[in-house]
Amino acid sequence: MSDWNDKIIEEFRANGGQVSGQFTGAPLLLLHTVGAKSGQPRVNPMMYQKIDSGYAVFASKAGAPTNPDWYHNLIAHPSVRAEIGTGEVDLVARVATGEERERIWSAQKSQYPGFADYEQQTDRQIPVVILEPAGA
Repeated sequence: MSDWNDKIIEEFRANGGQVSGQFTGAPLLLLHTVGAKSGQPRVNPMMYQKIDSGYAVFASKAGAPTNPDWYHNLIAHPSVRAEIGTGEVDLVARVATGEERERIWSAQKSQYPGFADYEQQTDRQIPVVILEPAGA
């Protein structure tokens, strides 16, 4: 997965936040986290949804039975940074629950049906993570 992510990260940075292929036109950000166990910096490209309070990202892991490593990193260290377009922003992560989660998740599945496919491939509830500006 690292080589695949590295290519997306490189293209994202070279093209002001735009990438080609399956992500053409999709809203992508690069999420900087700290490893939950290692304490090492990590960067992961992912789709996001702009929401009133910031951004929502989705721990889908393409429908795998477990949450992605970056999700565990956010739980351990919720202060993160994201590259969006050509800018960077400091954010704080929290997991959405209840009606907030359902509203955001439903909108994501409607706009990007692949997320509905991921949901069908797993027994776990895919976490929706809210990234809000630090200090808000």
